[in-house]
Amino acid sequence: MKQVSIRPVWTIQEPEGPPLPARLIELLVQVSESGSLLLAARALGLSYRRAWDLVREGEGQFKAPLLMMERGRGSTLTELGARIVWADKRINARLRPVLETLSSELAEELRGVLSEAPPALRLHASHGFAIERLIERLAGDGLKLALTYASCSAAAAALREGECDVAGMHIPIGPMESMALQHYRPWLQGMGLTLVDIATRRQGLMVRPGNPRELFSLADLTRPSVRFINRQSGSGTRLLLEGLLRAGGIEPMRIAGYEHGEYTHAAVAAYVASGMADVGFGLEPPARHFKLDFVPIATERYFLLCRDDVMQTPALQTVLAVLRDKDFRSTLADLPGYDPAAAGTATPLAQAYPALAKPSDADPNPL
Repeated sequence: MKQVSIRPVWTIQEPEGPPLPARLIELLVQVSESGSLLLAARALGLSYRRAWDLVREGEGQFKAPLLMMERGRGSTLTELGARIVWADKRINARLRPVLETLSSELAEELRGVLSEAPPALRLHASHGFAIERLIERLAGDGLKLALTYASCSAAAAALREGECDVAGMHIPIGPMESMALQHYRPWLQGMGLTLVDIATRRQGLMVRPGNPRELFSLADLTRPSVRFINRQSGSGTRLLLEGLLRAGGIEPMRIAGYEHGEYTHAAVAAYVASGMADVGFGLEPPARHFKLDFVPIATERYFLLCRDDVMQTPALQTVLAVLRDKDFRSTLADLPGYDPAAAGTATPLAQAYPALAKPSDADPNPL
């Protein structure tokens, strides 16, 4: 099956003027990472002179400086240059899972026209960093997947409706577990499913370096002038946060910014790191990636739910082998806040979560 790759390209321009060169945005991103225009130019395969020409062209269009050069101290972005870089990071953080899903869909359309073999597994999964590493490893090993990143609810619904073979989901460990199971019960109850563990992971507060606003608990989010950025409604992380707030007697509407949601954990982290919010709620890896501090609040279990009729297929056995591989477990262990100790453990869903094995008293029409 052919691989399709999509990358976002954006620019800035006056209504009647030329667009800002795309290479200039790439160059500014590299300068922010290396602190040197020379090193940035080398990373992009540009001559130093061409790099300077791009900077001058951009400064001419903005009529404002983008870089400051100091002898012996390299290159520093101006506030304008830094804002352009953060815009690029937010675009990539928000769109990456969406574009990966679209890439998979387009590859599947081409497969039909080219009469290629169908994918070995159809996977719908809540986006996360362990599942991302797993998909990369499986692709590298040659396993052909049809991938769709979706919310936990959408993944569970797709599994129920036969639109996928495997769903990637996460359930809180501890007091919020029963709330989450009740939420997902309509899609999962009564099906022949096996749970395959990937890792546990931490969710918490992403705060600016040094935590200058001293935000250590969910109650702190209600303080005056604290700006919050949420995940989108319908996401598993938003469901977890809603449950935690309810358990703590905290009214969501007292949190400034609660109604605004980003579609990925990385986008939340980028939003905070760019200074547009004081705090967000999400996973630890993107917080560390964007050099934010992290305050753990809850632990979750991320796993695959597999239809029993695919458990013995060569494709699923390949997935299990990867999850049990020592080197791959080390890859997951390198993710901040992730623990892959149980990776590859397969358990019948009714045994992993007995609450799903019996009808709910509140459900008049149990599945």
